[in-house]
Amino acid sequence: MASSYRFLQAIKVIRGYSLPVIASISGTVSRVGLADTVIEVGGIGYFVNVTTKTALELKPGLNTKFHTAHIIREDSQALFGFLTEEELVAFSLLCSVSGVGPKSALAVIGSLGVDGLAQAVGSADDAMFRSVSGIGPKTAKLIVLSLTGKLVSPITQSTPALSQVTNVIAALVGLGYQERAVRKTVEDSAATNPTATEQELIRFALSQLSNARKIGNDE
Repeated sequence: MASSYRFLQAIKVIRGYSLPVIASISGTVSRVGLADTVIEVGGIGYFVNVTTKTALELKPGLNTKFHTAHIIREDSQALFGFLTEEELVAFSLLCSVSGVGPKSALAVIGSLGVDGLAQAVGSADDAMFRSVSGIGPKTAKLIVLSLTGKLVSPITQSTPALSQVTNVIAALVGLGYQERAVRKTVEDSAATNPTATEQELIRFALSQLSNARKIGNDE
């Protein structure tokens, strides 16, 4: 389900973006791993690397279509599949950054999503990239520098400022809550409460996180 808290409404790609040799694959899911899947097409099974989030949405027997990046090297070939063209373009842009390989690019898309990528680049927030496993401080700064101007991330006045949301996330993570849960809760809160202050977002998020923790303990 697409989040209502969206910052990226359009992606513009600089001329020169190359279309992969295998641009897409449509077929039936035959196997699903933690971050990969096998798609049967005409009796041939294609091994496709996907984000963990995408893998969770798949199941054997499901008919699906992936927009793909076909990475060819001297000693290997690999397919990376995405459910939307926006994810594919974002992945390709990340791979164009020096020091960012396909696996790291996939990790960024899986962790931040296309919206999160646009937010981080648009606000020059390299901390968001540092939160992704395998992305160090230098690479995080280089991603921001390299992709500035290549992603369009219009932030409307009807949502709380990005810096405000970031501050709330940082505060809650500092209290010991898991960043993934915190980020989703705060972003959802910001979407449903566009005029909320930082203090109000913190109170709402704490209530939601506490309720989730209580339910987990009861189970």
